[in-house]
Amino acid sequence: MEQSIISQVIRTKRRTLVLQIMPDASLIIRAPARASEGTIRQAVQNKMSWILKKQRTARETFRPPVKFVDGEEFLYLGERRKLLVVPGASVPLVFNEKEFLLSGTHLPEARRLFEEWYKEKAFEIIRDRIKQYAERTGLEYTKISVTSARKRWGSCSLKGRLNFTWRLVMTPLAVVDYVIVHELVHLDEHNHSSRFWQKVRILLPNYLQAKRWLKNNHLLLNL
Repeated sequence: MEQSIISQVIRTKRRTLVLQIMPDASLIIRAPARASEGTIRQAVQNKMSWILKKQRTARETFRPPVKFVDGEEFLYLGERRKLLVVPGASVPLVFNEKEFLLSGTHLPEARRLFEEWYKEKAFEIIRDRIKQYAERTGLEYTKISVTSARKRWGSCSLKGRLNFTWRLVMTPLAVVDYVIVHELVHLDEHNHSSRFWQKVRILLPNYLQAKRWLKNNHLLLNL
């Protein structure tokens, strides 16, 4: 059996055999209780190309649990910025355009401080970008809100309220623009018809690249 790439074989009462690539790139085999070693080995061999491709993608996007220690990296507008813990610093958290400086005395509340910082930056950046695109399109919105949503990057209500997750500020600016334009166009087109996508394309000809980045890297957008 290809033991070198299999992390665990779980036998259950299920009738079918399933290969599952975990976020950390490990391979879990869920197999029927009576499945032979040969059957499992053959299943792995048959899916080897798929397994290796999925594991490569997982390794590129996997992010271990955040520990808030010196040298750890945090995404800001698509760039990885290192964290420096500064003993006795009076200001809890500062970003100097190169790295994050976190006061050692505020380590217990590091996660909250980072989230608040991201929320503040997200609102500033999204507000300014929306204004630019709204002026170009003539579309009008009523309110902008920044949320803590983990998977819903943005939304648009029938009353013109636009919501965006603060996690967007971790992505490249082109991705921020894509989500903004996506929701702005929804003010005019409340669907995902070909007409909707054509309007998105007019504003962002390369929107598919940003959409693909979000699909491939969404697991990185967490604290």
